[in-house]
Amino acid sequence: MIRIFKPPIRSAMPTRAHDPQSLPPLRMLASLLALGLTGACGGTDAGAPAQAGPPGSEARPIPVEIAVAELGSAARTVTATGTIEPIRTVTINSQLAGAVRQVAVEEGDAVRQGTLLARIDSRELEAQLASAEANLEVASRARERAERLRDEEIITVAEYERDVAADAAARATRDQLRTRIGYATVRAPIAGVVLSKTVEMGNIVGAQTELFRIGDVSSLVVRLPISELDVTALDEGDVVALTLDALPGRSLPGRIRRIFPAGDPTTRLVPVEVVLTGAAAREARPGFLARVTFELDPRTGVLMVPAGALVDDAGGSAAFLIRQGRAARRPVERGGIYQGRVEITRGLAAGDTVAVAGATTLRDGAQVRIVDAPALDAPEAARTSAGGRAAPAAPAAPAPGDSR
Repeated sequence: MIRIFKPPIRSAMPTRAHDPQSLPPLRMLASLLALGLTGACGGTDAGAPAQAGPPGSEARPIPVEIAVAELGSAARTVTATGTIEPIRTVTINSQLAGAVRQVAVEEGDAVRQGTLLARIDSRELEAQLASAEANLEVASRARERAERLRDEEIITVAEYERDVAADAAARATRDQLRTRIGYATVRAPIAGVVLSKTVEMGNIVGAQTELFRIGDVSSLVVRLPISELDVTALDEGDVVALTLDALPGRSLPGRIRRIFPAGDPTTRLVPVEVVLTGAAAREARPGFLARVTFELDPRTGVLMVPAGALVDDAGGSAAFLIRQGRAARRPVERGGIYQGRVEITRGLAAGDTVAVAGATTLRDGAQVRIVDAPALDAPEAARTSAGGRAAPAAPAAPAPGDSR
């Protein structure tokens, strides 16, 4: 019987016991944890210095914009709105009923005192005046005859007095008709500008019908309601600033002309009248909306910084002083806010340089890099907005301590 011998077949692959990649996942995780603990506890000597990181790994300077704490003037401001009006406005009404025969002016015409504005038909009154003058002539002769007869004692005193009274009545009737005929000619009572005209030639008007409105625009006024809490800080003659929606970006000077003696008991508001004269009155027009700013309790020598220089947190208000390229946190006490600037009552001195833009990202001792505010000059901005090409701004010189 023949037996065939088959040797055992050995695999060419290494056994699993000698293959580190063939360890079960749990055994691999345990090995990694052991290596980490070994490196943390005894990988380096306790006294050996730590190796420096790669270049550029230190904190980079924080870009900030700066401002200087300055002494200036400050005042509490109150703004009120009102409508510009002429200092005097006269409404001209008809004093006579009849047809309008002539209109001599239009809206916007400048007139002098006594300038003809319109004429009303007075032919009927002129006829009545002629009759009254004739009656007066008869009454005057009767009175003269009665005087002679009384001197001769031919008539009684009662008859004489009757003729004298008739003469006086006839004279009064004539004078009345002359006055009414004078009303037919409408003239300007003051010098100014015709603001409105409500009549045309051929209209039939009655007594007390409005015909024209004339305003004296040599001076313009704005009447503003001011709270009783603020009006006590105002005085006649104080200078104020006016802005008009019709003239954006411009400010006109005004002056407090008068402060009314009594206020509204319901609203507790006191009327204050502001007057514009000279060039300011020529630029504005009646009916324009005016915004008037009053400065109350003005002060000088007030230390102020831009509002963006302050950082508020749980510890209160603070500012970051910039010195030698480093930021130092300085607690401050703040006062009022005046046109975007904050009064500093404690913590800063005049001339201190503080961070404005970027202050919220700073920390005490942080390294900073000073940059310029991204703003253009007015001429360059105008050329750019008109489609021109503004020249690039030259880079600012680095401040002391700047690490650019």
